[in-house]
Amino acid sequence: MTTIGPKTFRSRTTRASVGLLAAATAAVAGAAMAAPATAAGSGPTPGRPGVQQALDRTMTETGLPGILATVREGNDQWFGTAGVADTRTGRKRLPQERFRIGSITKTFTATVVLQLEAEGKLSLDDTVEKWLPGLVRGNGNDGRRITIKQLLNMTSGLFNHLNDKQMLTRLAGPGFLKHRYDRYRPQQLVKIGTANAPDFNPGQGWTYTNTGYVLAAMIVEKATGKTYAEQVSQRIIRPLGLTGTRVPGDEEVRIRGPHPRHYSTLFSQEPKPTIYDVTELNPSAGWAAGNMVSTAADLDRFFTALLKGRLLPQAQQREMFATNPVPEGKWIPNTTYGLGMSSVKLSCGATVWGMGGALQGSWSYAYGTRDATRMLVQNVNGDWNNPIGTVFTPVLEAEFCATGSR
Repeated sequence: MTTIGPKTFRSRTTRASVGLLAAATAAVAGAAMAAPATAAGSGPTPGRPGVQQALDRTMTETGLPGILATVREGNDQWFGTAGVADTRTGRKRLPQERFRIGSITKTFTATVVLQLEAEGKLSLDDTVEKWLPGLVRGNGNDGRRITIKQLLNMTSGLFNHLNDKQMLTRLAGPGFLKHRYDRYRPQQLVKIGTANAPDFNPGQGWTYTNTGYVLAAMIVEKATGKTYAEQVSQRIIRPLGLTGTRVPGDEEVRIRGPHPRHYSTLFSQEPKPTIYDVTELNPSAGWAAGNMVSTAADLDRFFTALLKGRLLPQAQQREMFATNPVPEGKWIPNTTYGLGMSSVKLSCGATVWGMGGALQGSWSYAYGTRDATRMLVQNVNGDWNNPIGTVFTPVLEAEFCATGSR
């Protein structure tokens, strides 16, 4: 375990961040929308001084190790970075790096479920009980009353298994160092979630819960007879040519290929917490809600295909983008949420579409215009000082609000 000396900053990451740890047929054929390649090993490229200034400023103010950002506008690609990929060597961040994408995994999961609905293999109105009989029962939980759609739009009421008290002791603080390589089975994650009472009756509220996406992926496996990883690869990764994207195996703890080191304070609330290298960990606690690895270029390509309607038929596309405002204090401010798809309203009134995700040591944001003419993907290889508010939002506004940024 690599440890880095304490930094002089105030950690503002909260328990809500742990909830984010968590925090995609026939329609795919011919759908690959390739984002223009960025030269491997290249540094920041000129053309967006406002965005670059936002990257530099936020890195200075937050004490985070490093950030990369890519912007695609039409066929033009811009890459910017600040800070480092490795605090020991000073190595800079590069466009081809792979990183853990946390809850952006949910968008892949929802896409697969919607493709299966389009093929008639399941219905969003099916209950959990129909596909997984007897699994969701007890403590007020009842799979007979929860639909697949409610799993995807966060209205199932199911308690988020990552917020279970015992799980929190394993995911944050000193307990993480002991349990970082623990392996979890999907059934085990559901059992942890349903050991807690639901937050509300199905359809009667909204709460960010990773447990719903675990169940959705289990239904994918039941409906297809193939593993979740096989379905994501067959339906999304291979058709779109996402060469840097992977669904890790449940014992896979390393990131394959070029990647930054991932750093964490283990969600400490101390004013000068110790920073740990958490690059190696077992992400199976998130599974289909948050375990994937990808690159900025791959996320650009994936969300571009989604936003342009190239992965889903019209009916399923409407379902994914039928978002509702997220209740205040429940998730990211000024957002709406649909089926694995969200929107963020910026201070200038512009609305961008995509998804964000976090896992120990890695926060990512992939958002663009509704017509996908412009996409911005960001990743920071540290998890303190609330990267959404202090890093991602200022960069989004520099790109989508400030006319002098490009």
